[in-house]
Amino acid sequence: MGDRPDTQHDHKQHAPAAARNAASILDVLTGCLPKTGAVLEIASGTGQHAAAFAQALPHIAWQPSDRSENARASIRAWREEAGAENLEAPVNLDVMDREWPKGISRRFDAIVAINLIHVAPWAALKGLLKGSGQLLAPGGFVYLYGPFKQGGEHTAPSNARFDLSLRAQDPEWGVRDIDNVEKVGAEFGLQLERVIEMPANNFSLILRRG
Repeated sequence: MGDRPDTQHDHKQHAPAAARNAASILDVLTGCLPKTGAVLEIASGTGQHAAAFAQALPHIAWQPSDRSENARASIRAWREEAGAENLEAPVNLDVMDREWPKGISRRFDAIVAINLIHVAPWAALKGLLKGSGQLLAPGGFVYLYGPFKQGGEHTAPSNARFDLSLRAQDPEWGVRDIDNVEKVGAEFGLQLERVIEMPANNFSLILRRG
């Protein structure tokens, strides 16, 4: 009998950027998360972050999600390889849906979105923060990672070029301004608590629910 190539492992995707930024993001999350709890990751993509963070944070239940079936297949493959009991099966979630999946009934200590809002319409940020305001436990937070403007200005020439390339692909995409993110967060009961400079001209934003 021949080998069967269509296995979980064959669905596993790899993003170099996810491998590069995992450690610095984990440092921030470790300093913000409680010792035990639950995290919902939005747009988990390949699943690399979910696998790495679940293994590093064994007392945190990590719930990955993505609207793409191909991404969810990759997440399942990374999950199988990681063997972390606290890494849950991915759920189908699109932040722009009016109702988030009925299967998600718990409250989360954090909702994490990495490199999402600049490759999505502005409405996606509003959907993300609205849904987060509903699913976060009191005192929980939204974590956003990626490139951002400050005071309407890019923080590096490379980010300005990146912004132009994003808008060329889709006029609704683009590097967002932290002030505007803060205003949307306030609409849904989320206050911008911290802005943390990260490697490669990126930022971590912490928006806390009261």
